[in-house]
Amino acid sequence: MNDPRERAAALVRAYAARGAMIATAESCTGGLVAALLTEIAGSSAVVDRGFVTYSNEAKTDMLGVAAGLIAAHGAVSEPVARAMAEGALARSHAHVAVAITGIAGPGGGSEAKPVGLVHFGLAAEDRDTLHLERRYGNLGREEVRRRAVEDALGLLERAL
Repeated sequence: MNDPRERAAALVRAYAARGAMIATAESCTGGLVAALLTEIAGSSAVVDRGFVTYSNEAKTDMLGVAAGLIAAHGAVSEPVARAMAEGALARSHAHVAVAITGIAGPGGGSEAKPVGLVHFGLAAEDRDTLHLERRYGNLGREEVRRRAVEDALGLLERAL
């Protein structure tokens, strides 16, 4: 099942069957994961809320990510991805929260953090927060974002 819409529909069915809800915290994907999930009929039983926290200030204000954490590691980092997921979980009624922060390009990259670098966090009740790092490469903004959405779906599938 590779079609993202089919995967989203399967996720909505599976989470609904468990009575579980999802929250998203998205930076470089700008709400694409939440949009994909909410395209599915019945998603209101599963999607609690989505946070689009594109700026550092939004990450701090909406998700409670410490400004010092962002200053120390950068917005595109493992600690910030984890904190985003944990913040979304704490500020929602969800049982699972997925977070995405990355550099979709075409600019904004560096040698240490190149275009195509994306960090994910997955927070769930009574579990340690998971982290996933992807280095997609400079594939173009649309492709980096598309792949990030697919990996976020994979994390939500894994949480089941």
